[in-house]
Amino acid sequence: MNPIDLAPLRRATGLVLLGALVLGGTAGCSPTADSAPRTAQARKSPPAGAPTVTSTATDVGWVQLMTPMNQQAVKLLALAAERAGEPRVRDFAERLRTGQESELVRLRALLTRMGLPGTDVHAGHDMPGMVTVRDLEAARAAEGPAFDRLVLVQIRDHLRQSAQVSRSEITSGGRADARELAAALVTARETSLAELERLPGAVRALG
Repeated sequence: MNPIDLAPLRRATGLVLLGALVLGGTAGCSPTADSAPRTAQARKSPPAGAPTVTSTATDVGWVQLMTPMNQQAVKLLALAAERAGEPRVRDFAERLRTGQESELVRLRALLTRMGLPGTDVHAGHDMPGMVTVRDLEAARAAEGPAFDRLVLVQIRDHLRQSAQVSRSEITSGGRADARELAAALVTARETSLAELERLPGAVRALG
């Protein structure tokens, strides 16, 4: 079976993206045949004596999207922390990388609690807010102000989209632990976006 067409998702907002992932199956852009086992895993019985926590399709779609989004952003932020020409951009990238790595620990723990695999079900897909392999290649090839501008644009988009899909989890998710993590991510992104927009070169890069 062929993967679900992602062209409409590229034009969608983060809210529509998460909705499409939920409606299209647990993994969204993965083959439909793959989504059923993951959903079943997410709902498997907890250990004896443990409280039952039901994971909805929104919970599954959100955590399976947010985890690779953070993973890819961390790669770009690591480059920026080393190579950005503007010291304030390097400092911002290093602090944001640390924060997103901490979020990844919590996201992976949530995947485990939900019985979901740690594999990236969106690998190779061009999705809003996702730092792609092409983006990373372009960053490695860029230098000086061009590199800083690329980083500012990519990270701005990542922060915006991941905040938007996390708001969808807060509104529609079924798990309290997932909604709590989503709320923490939204707060962190709003703070980071405000700081990013004040960085040197941000006005020119972001328009």
